Amino acid sequence: MRKPIFVRTIQPNEQQALQAGLRSSDAFTLRRCQILLASAAGQKAIDIARNLYCDDQTVRNAIHDFSVHGLEALTPGSHYPHTIHVAFDAAAVERLRALLHQSPRTFGHPTSLWTLELAAEEAFTQGLTDTRVTGETVRVTLQRQGISWRRAKRWITSPDPEYARKKTLATD
Repeated sequence: MRKPIFVRTIQPNEQQALQAGLRSSDAFTLRRCQILLASAAGQKAIDIARNLYCDDQTVRNAIHDFSVHGLEALTPGSHYPHTIHVAFDAAAVERLRALLHQSPRTFGHPTSLWTLELAAEEAFTQGLTDTRVTGETVRVTLQRQGISWRRAKRWITSPDPEYARKKTLATD
């Protein structure tokens, strides 16, 4: 069983901010204020969770966040990842660009058009990445280099040497 966790002693200015937060239109701030005030009143995390219809770990996270950050815990943080892991180093990006300037048939694929997924597969096969990446990773990598990716169009052509002449006759 976990040891009960309670909020630290709340200062008078913090108490006023928490009371004001109960009137907030932001659901995150409102919930955090309810949790912290209930904990300051001596309620256990599991009881607060039951009363507010949330998980007890949510209550513990709020109490811990307030202990570390103070009133900053009343505003939601960014959901953006703190670190971005780059799948392609600079040399691999140049090799990827060179790879995309060749036909997929050169590498044994049954198509003449690159797709993002096919480029990701071939990049892994060629050793440009340590693990198999997604087509989205290839797209973002190219975008970082200032290259926009557009889906290739299939053109109808014929091996018939008279194709151009017959085509103009058909459209006239």
